[in-house]
Amino acid sequence: MSQAALARRWPGTALSLPASLLVVVIVLIPTLQLFRYSLNVYDPVETMRSALVLDNYAKFFVDAYYLNVLRTTLQIAAACTALSLVLGFPIAYMLAKTQTRWKSLLIVLLVFPLLVGSVVRSAGWMVVLGNAGFINAVLMGAGVVDQPVRLLYTPMAVVLGTTGVVLPYMILTLQSVLEGIDLTVEEAARNLGAGFFRTLWRVVLPIATPGVAAGTMLVFILCMNAYATPVLLGGTGMTMMAPAVYDQVSKAANWPFGATLALILMVVTLVCAVASNVLIHRRYNRNIAS
Repeated sequence: MSQAALARRWPGTALSLPASLLVVVIVLIPTLQLFRYSLNVYDPVETMRSALVLDNYAKFFVDAYYLNVLRTTLQIAAACTALSLVLGFPIAYMLAKTQTRWKSLLIVLLVFPLLVGSVVRSAGWMVVLGNAGFINAVLMGAGVVDQPVRLLYTPMAVVLGTTGVVLPYMILTLQSVLEGIDLTVEEAARNLGAGFFRTLWRVVLPIATPGVAAGTMLVFILCMNAYATPVLLGGTGMTMMAPAVYDQVSKAANWPFGATLALILMVVTLVCAVASNVLIHRRYNRNIAS
């Protein structure tokens, strides 16, 4: 590489160096420490003894309970991500295309739930979904059911509550991409005979694929690591990975196995998020080429 090329690259390298060092300090070093803890042995007296064994990983992959916890976490995260995409895309499209003076207010109303903690929002869902909650009151008042329907402490409650938490992230991510789409592209498709939904499916959605990939990855990561909502809305009958990590570290004081669960959760989340991102971008590149 010539000196001129090195001189052009040096400012960018210098600017990215502080952020890179920050990532190393905040993410990489704790992750390595977590991996080291996962190789230790649990000791009821000393909390853990230094060792270099894979017993904690063997315990996880042999125990059907923890495998079921991981499977439940993946299923809930996938359902919440898909539901957020289905619900969020129309809202993001409307916000991106609206030209009214109320647009800023609509965005503020969208961001406002992010100012409220997930515990408060989960408590609200408990009021809505409880046996004496709003939905059961309406159903019983209308004569649809004779006794309360069990809605709370179910997977459905966790999916609804978690989706409510992550939906604004999906909408805001999609909106930023949809606003960059040239309106003349849609007008050209409609002039050629394509209807609204055909234009949306064959023109808008393929162009918005990078935003879909970014929003899907962000929401999936948030869902995989959700803690308060699964605990409050899922009850004791359903456990996800984040509450399982907390139980091992805080309640059982089993730091090595808790570190193992945390590391497995991190790796599985990263692999699934990157894999989905690659598949979405591969489809995007195929659509562009065709």
